[in-house]
Order: sequence, then C-alpha cells, then structure tokens
Amino acid sequence: MTSDIRVRFCPSPTGNPHVGMIRTALFNWAYARHTGGTFVFRIEDTDSARDSQESYQALLDSMRWLGMTWDEGPEVGGPFGPYRQSERTAIYRDVVSKLESSGYTYPCFCTTEELDARREIAMQEKRPPGYDGHCRNLTIEEQEKFRAEGREAVIRFRMPGTDFTWNDLIRGEVTFKAEHVPDFVLVRANGEPLYTLVNPVDDALMRISHVLRGEDLLSSTPRQLALFQALQHIGVAQFTPEYGHLPYVMGEGNKKLSKRDPESSLAMYRDQGYLPEALLNYLALLGWSMGNDVEFFSPTQMAEAFTLERVNPNPARFDLKKCTAINGDWIRFISPTLLAELIVPFLVRAGLISEVPTEREFEVLNQAVPLIQERLDTLSSAPELLAFLFTDSISPDRSLWTDESRSVLERSIEILKPLQDWSTDAIHTALRVALVEELQLKPKLAFGSVRAAITGQKISPPLFESMEILGQDSCLERLRRSVESLQGS
Repeated sequence: MTSDIRVRFCPSPTGNPHVGMIRTALFNWAYARHTGGTFVFRIEDTDSARDSQESYQALLDSMRWLGMTWDEGPEVGGPFGPYRQSERTAIYRDVVSKLESSGYTYPCFCTTEELDARREIAMQEKRPPGYDGHCRNLTIEEQEKFRAEGREAVIRFRMPGTDFTWNDLIRGEVTFKAEHVPDFVLVRANGEPLYTLVNPVDDALMRISHVLRGEDLLSSTPRQLALFQALQHIGVAQFTPEYGHLPYVMGEGNKKLSKRDPESSLAMYRDQGYLPEALLNYLALLGWSMGNDVEFFSPTQMAEAFTLERVNPNPARFDLKKCTAINGDWIRFISPTLLAELIVPFLVRAGLISEVPTEREFEVLNQAVPLIQERLDTLSSAPELLAFLFTDSISPDRSLWTDESRSVLERSIEILKPLQDWSTDAIHTALRVALVEELQLKPKLAFGSVRAAITGQKISPPLFESMEILGQDSCLERLRRSVESLQGS
C-alpha cells in the first residue's frame, strides 16, 4: 500500500539523543508505516555553534539500533535532498530573496538592549511582550542611516495581523490571537537562517503532508501557517501540511522530561541493556494506546494498529520501573539463543569472556542463559549472575558461612567425588541425601553453604544446574578451597 502521506523526523545534532525525541520519531514512523506513506529523516543542523558530527552519527546509529528505517534521508537519499540543512544554504537564500521581493520580510535593526527595554515596558503596561513592529515600516533612508551607524539587521517576517485557527490532528480546533503572534526573525544578522525559516521551507520543498511533533512547538504553528501562505504565494509550497502536537512526556515532580534527566538519555538504555523493541514498546504507551488493555507489542504490531485518533493529548508520565518491567518481559519473550548473543558484549565489557568468545565460552553461555532468563530485567545484570561460570576466582564473603558450613562442604566433597553421573538430578539427589537426610539440616542451610562455595554468592542461578555446567572437577576444587579457607579462619 502506498499513499501521498509524507511525515518527517527532523532532530538537531546537539548532544545525545533522548527518549522524548525518539517518541516523536516513533509516532511519525508508525504513522508512515500504517498508512503506506513516506518517512523522511532530516537533519536540522543550521546551528553551527551547537551542532556536531559526533551527535549526527549518534542520531543515525540510534535510529538503526531502534530499527526505525527511513525512506528518505541521510545515507539513503531521495528526490528532495540534500537532507542535511547545512547543505541547503543556497536554497534558503533563494527563498529569502523571493520573500523579500514580495514584501513578506523587512530588515530589523533593533539591538538586544532596545528589544529588552521595550519588552519590559510592554509587560509593565500589561501588553503582549512580543516584538512591537518598531522597524516594520522604516523608509529606505532610515534603513541606510542605521547601516551608517554600523548596525546590522536581522530579517523579520511580516505577520498578516490576523488570528490563526487550525484543526490540530490531536487537539482539535486551536486558535491563536494575532497579538500573540508578532513578527519574527527568519535570518540572523550574520546571515544564518533560523529554525523559523528552514523548518517550514524544508517541509514545503519536501512536500511533507503531516507534521507530528511535540506540544512544546504548538506556539510556533501560527507563524508557520503564515509563512506557508507566503511560500505558496511565491511558488515554493504547493500546500500547507496538517499539524498534530504530541503530548508532553513528564518526569519527576510533574515537570517536562528534559535532556538533563538521567532517564531521558537513550545512551543510558543502550548501556544498561534494554532491548530496542522493549524501549519502543514502552515509548509507544506514552500518549498512545492499542486498546483492549494490550501493553505488550512489537514495533511492527504498533504500526499495524497506529492511528492518530488513539493519541491522547494529555501529558504522559515516564515511569522507569514500568519501562524496565516491559524490558524484562521482552527478555523473557525472545529465544535463549538470541538472548545469549545479546549478552555477549556485556560479558566482554565485564572482562569475563574474550572479545571473540571461545567455543567453550559459547557452550557455557548457551547452557546458562535458560537458567537466568526469567530473572533478567536488563542485559547488564547478566554478568553479575554469570560471573562464577567464567572465572575460578571465587572468594565467598565471610558472612555467607555458618557454623555448619565446614562440615557441610566436607560431606559434599565426600558424596560428590565418586559420583559417576554428573547431571543436575544426580547432583541434587546426592546432596539432598547427604546433607538434608543424613546431617538433618534444612535445605536452605545445607545448600546455602554449597552455593557460596560454588558461586561465591548468596543468590545465584539454580545451583544444581550450575554445578552441572561447571563440571565435576571445577566444583570439587571450589569446595576444597572453601574448606581450606574455613580451616584457616
């Protein structure tokens, strides 16, 4: 299925990608996939002081990791490129020239100090504090006088002075009064185009049909509607897109989730071992619902069901615990084989296995993963649970020993050394008979000392299965070392 629907995701390459940004990308991607439309990935990098190549690469890498492929954009191309605004400066200059020739813009020579002073007076007089049109009707002579004084001019767009009403795709009818939408700057005094120009111009030239973006950009829509009228008049735009504003994502204290909040960083989720499917699953729930209380679904399933009618305009609260719980659900959903592959980088990072795992390391990992799959909420918690399987340097803390530990371990060695069948069931049966039935110890007390000697931990994957994986010689050696340490204490 194909359609004329064209949506875009247009982040700025400043800093690390954050989950609010990714939520916006997800909703656009899902809408494009649901409708058979086109998902455009555009980079808004006109802010040379803040943009960086490192952040640009992080954006592309993040989108690939999340599996949100784009139909047009960097490294893919398309009929309306280039898709980096830093490569489109000639286009913006041409559009500004046409706007100027048609009377839609004017030079503004007001200094920052003058603007601040007039804004302060407006607030004291309880008038809207926006630009007051001071330079709107300057004569050529007045403009030349300012230039002779050494003043540099920004280029402002001349608003029509009318109210703006549109039917927001998510919020319904929205109106902004004319006095709240003053003339605004399109180009800095140094010639750099601003977001207020390049964003609508690119939407026009790339024939974006639907703009789905955050609620924080709601107030910029009247300006863009006015600019689109002008762009249509000068032949740059064929139509004005429809606008829909996604709900805020709230963090702690009912404040909008910001880049400074730790849970907003996409890098944190990758570092901690969240699955991309799980993160997208959770982000989809921040303002959208599949219905029927369904909260576990893949990105593909989301796209199949996605409609704007099911987007809730009310703010959504980010809950890290719920996000982690959904990640745990996804870890349990995938196959043990896939989970083992995903855990490998975390074991390498922890120094437990070699960068190119050996055949034995892969064998141990594949045997161990089913033992911990139900216990994992993040991939980064796997090394702590599995460390004892990949190292012989086990040093149980003294707090793990009891008065009975030495006798328990000595008896365990006696019963396990001659064991011919080194299997989970045989190990369990032998230790239960020797420790629970013969020594009359409670299972928790009896097996706790064995667990400490084998794993070095109070809590570990299932003990007897772990002992089978480690092998008879390794287990006996660990039991002996623990007895020796108890003798010397």
